[in-house]
Amino acid sequence: MSLSRLGAEWCPSVPRELMAGAVATFALIPEVIAFSFVAGVDPAVGLFASFVIGIVIAFTGGRPAMVSAAAGSVALVAAPLVHAHGLPYLLAAGVLAGVVQIAFGLLRLGVLMRFVSSSVRTGFVNALAVLIFSAQLPHLQASHGANAATWAMLALGLAIIYLLPRLTTAVPSPLVCIVVLTLLAHWMQLPLQTVADLGALPDSLPAFGLPGVPVTWETLRLIALPACAIAMVGLLESMMTASVVDDLTDTPSSRNRECSGLGIANVAASLFGGIAGCGMIGQTVSNVRYGGRGRLSTLFAGAFLLILMVLLKPWVSMVPVAALVAVMVMVSVSTFDWGSLRAVVRHPRTSSVVMLATVAVTLATDNLAAGVAVGVLLSGVFFSFKVSRLLRVQAEDDGEALRYRVSGQVFFASSEIFVDAFDVRDVAGRPVTIDVSQAHFWDITAIAALEKVSERLSKHGSVVEIVGLNDASAGLMLRRGGAAEAD
Repeated sequence: MSLSRLGAEWCPSVPRELMAGAVATFALIPEVIAFSFVAGVDPAVGLFASFVIGIVIAFTGGRPAMVSAAAGSVALVAAPLVHAHGLPYLLAAGVLAGVVQIAFGLLRLGVLMRFVSSSVRTGFVNALAVLIFSAQLPHLQASHGANAATWAMLALGLAIIYLLPRLTTAVPSPLVCIVVLTLLAHWMQLPLQTVADLGALPDSLPAFGLPGVPVTWETLRLIALPACAIAMVGLLESMMTASVVDDLTDTPSSRNRECSGLGIANVAASLFGGIAGCGMIGQTVSNVRYGGRGRLSTLFAGAFLLILMVLLKPWVSMVPVAALVAVMVMVSVSTFDWGSLRAVVRHPRTSSVVMLATVAVTLATDNLAAGVAVGVLLSGVFFSFKVSRLLRVQAEDDGEALRYRVSGQVFFASSEIFVDAFDVRDVAGRPVTIDVSQAHFWDITAIAALEKVSERLSKHGSVVEIVGLNDASAGLMLRRGGAAEAD
């Protein structure tokens, strides 16, 4: 790589990269702390993870200017494992998830993300928004220490978040919300739960160490499914974030490198005591809008995060949980695709069903990966159904012979339609020509259907000739052991 290209990839403008990275860091702090208590871990776990992921992925990622850290989607997937078995098992699952992501990239499977339809992506985003919002509700209940002051501070926080941008966007409104509510709560000595009540904050660099779990098949059984869910959700959100940056900057990114880079970052984060993470859409957009274009902004965002945490630990400990809830409510509201509610009645019914099914399965299982899997499966089923209905078989009878003209796609979903189109009662021993020059046979099921039709007509005394097979279809038939005539 030439020095000019290296400079363009890392730091097109050093001052601009540093400023953008700092803005992204300030936008990152409240959400990382909030995501940590969503996952049920100390804030230090999320902050360590975000620092390590930011540093590592600046070198290994495939999308310059993209900010990755401990994210809400991964936190939601990780929470059940933490509650059931504790933090060490989450760290082990993070290592395994990272290995899966590395393999995903090395096998060049990033292309599979193309099979996630826009309906599934919309369902994923909407379900994520609902889960983030619902995760805040326990902190507003009296059993968790909520009181009238909690609700008043929440209302004030939301007012700051949504009204301040009308006056200025120089400083992120969530950060102003955090600072104002913290100062106000401390000055008025309000009886509020604070970040210090949630767990310990970091006061030093993270330390390397293997997860404290037994290396047994039982451990693998416990972490396998959560690790796969973390890996898939992380990959999906990172790919979505990379696409957003591609559009904002009109530059391409390497999907496969991003997959492997995220895996390396997650392995490193887990070995340094942090939760796995992925691309952060909100912080990445902030970084790009404030001028971040290179890897330096990503690197500085990670490094600056730890500096702030160590230097400002006493202040961060005083942040009221109500302020974090306000930030997370804003995140959930901004994450939800409100236009999709109107689109439900305008879009094709199958697209709406896919989106709603993705949301429903995710909410029912609290598993974003399960919702995406169902959405992708339904998209494939509906697509196959649509394509199968395009198959046409037209019979031409000249009195002496029959000629069937086949057009469309013949595969496992349309093979029965293809077979049923040939009525042996019309044959009466006459010669039959099956013209498939306008058709394509995609799989063994389709070839078996063609052979079945030929055998059935032959049993009724017809001499069957198949013409017009393209090379791919003829090759598939030959590999199956039949005879074919290709154009």
